[in-house]
Amino acid sequence: MFIGREAELQFLENRYHSTGGQLIVLYGRRRVGKTETLKQFCKDKPHVFFSCRECTDQLQLKNFSEKIFQEDIPARRYISRFSDWEKAFLAILDLPYPESKKLLIIDEFPYMCKNNPAIPSILQNLWDETLKDSNIMLVLCGSAMSFIEKELLAEKNPLYGRATGIYKMTEMGFYDAIKFFPNYSEKDKVSAYAILGGIPHYLRQFDPALSLKDNIRQNILTKGCILYSEVDFLLRQELRETSLYNSLIEAIALGSTRLNDISQKSLVSDTSKTSVYLKNLIELGIIEREFSVDVTTKERTNTNRGTYKLTDNFFRFWYAFAFTNYSELEMGDIDGVYTYAVQPLLHEFASFTFEEICKQYIQKLQMANALPFRYARMGRWFGKTTVRDTSKENGLRTAETEIDLVAISRQMEKYLIGECKFKGRPFRYSEYLDTAAKLNPQKEQAEFFYFLFSESGFDEKICAEAEKDNHLYLRGLDEIINCKE
Repeated sequence: MFIGREAELQFLENRYHSTGGQLIVLYGRRRVGKTETLKQFCKDKPHVFFSCRECTDQLQLKNFSEKIFQEDIPARRYISRFSDWEKAFLAILDLPYPESKKLLIIDEFPYMCKNNPAIPSILQNLWDETLKDSNIMLVLCGSAMSFIEKELLAEKNPLYGRATGIYKMTEMGFYDAIKFFPNYSEKDKVSAYAILGGIPHYLRQFDPALSLKDNIRQNILTKGCILYSEVDFLLRQELRETSLYNSLIEAIALGSTRLNDISQKSLVSDTSKTSVYLKNLIELGIIEREFSVDVTTKERTNTNRGTYKLTDNFFRFWYAFAFTNYSELEMGDIDGVYTYAVQPLLHEFASFTFEEICKQYIQKLQMANALPFRYARMGRWFGKTTVRDTSKENGLRTAETEIDLVAISRQMEKYLIGECKFKGRPFRYSEYLDTAAKLNPQKEQAEFFYFLFSESGFDEKICAEAEKDNHLYLRGLDEIINCKE
């Protein structure tokens, strides 16, 4: 069963039903579901779907010719293959689809260009002279994001400015990902998403009929299963010096977030070298550089600002639990690793992802116009602020701290403060007071709203406070998971 991707499918449908020629570039990291989405899009439409291979240019042309000749075009009566790519691409005009657009999808297009760099120029000439005014739709799809962004779509590339649509596919959000596990409890849905993220290929490896525990044991920790070798396969496919990248990713997964800390933990003495490696991981969609929500654009260019975190949940799980116990897993000690390494820390591990889920919940409310105001930016906040300190005369002191979620209106006159607790006990009133004490200077000129998110409910004092304070919102796990907005 195909799950999610409504926005991507709607985008493709809109382009398909638009007049004139359509040249679409659809790309994204490996495993994100591009091919399956394109197959879902074209399954009820006459089309040609060609998957490029890593092979010589002549063999690629031969394979493409054979694919096109499966359709009833005039050329197949006279030749067994096209003599060059120009004739091959022009054949799209001869596809026998009189009632609909002539649809050609080229999957993993960078493979086609790898052994023939002239391909983009050939397509450019054909597009400018003929194809752009024809009733065709050409979709170029690829996983090599650096090639797509820096070469195919770059200003000096022949195809620059020709695409009528460019769509970068990212991983699924929480609310689509949990559709893979409809019978899991709310807590297990959070944990499953914390482990697998929104990558469809990873999500499909779990059997929804098995418990979360059994899925982890059988489909991640067991040597020979798909996910056991996934991280190593992806890194070797995309990068050289995998041992060094392993060290960097492990350092981030285990809590090092700043450039110097990552360099020291991974034993890479040169931070400038570390920056280059981290940039490569960012381009692959494995990590990201995070800034406080109030940081300016200029400050973001400072290489010493910001923190690094893993955006791929499965990578974070693998390096936190499997990579550090790899020798035991190779020997087959699955039960030991799960019982002593995974199980005691899994709930705490999922608490970090719970913050991201709460963020997606707020995004859903914004789209439904169900928030007290419309925010212009949202993210984590970290810096110096006022915190409670009962040992001080006024009960307050200044300290380095973080806020899980801050959303700010365009004119900065309204703030939404979110605090997320994924713990086996209710959200305490004292914790709410700690949150309310932060960002006091901004309160002189802005209106503040508080959203408190809790796995295990709230104590009586918070509930009583929320009944009389229309700026305080309480959200339990069931309401967050089953949000219908």
